[in-house]
Amino acid sequence: MKKLVLLVALLSVIGAANAADVPTVDKQTCEKAVYPKSSLINEESGTVLLSVLVAPDGNVIESKVEQSSGSKTLDKAAVKIYTSCKFKPAVKDGKAQQAWAKLEHVWSLS
Repeated sequence: MKKLVLLVALLSVIGAANAADVPTVDKQTCEKAVYPKSSLINEESGTVLLSVLVAPDGNVIESKVEQSSGSKTLDKAAVKIYTSCKFKPAVKDGKAQQAWAKLEHVWSLS
């Protein structure tokens, strides 16, 4: 039992240390998500998985769609939203670092 508690505590510390290595989005700074008109007309929905490269200053310098929603229009709209965001950059040894963040955006008509 002591080994299990020690393992859980160790994994918690490792998880906390790794959290600083990944940029986090400040959603209040993002462009408002607007459902594209053509996607509403065509009743398109889906989930977009994105990766964004965040600079040490918190700005997005590159983005890519890792998994499409099935609609290029929705994918482009999601990229537009998240490239407008400001991020809290990854930090290593007390210094902001360039790093990739993975994001998910769900487009739902309901």
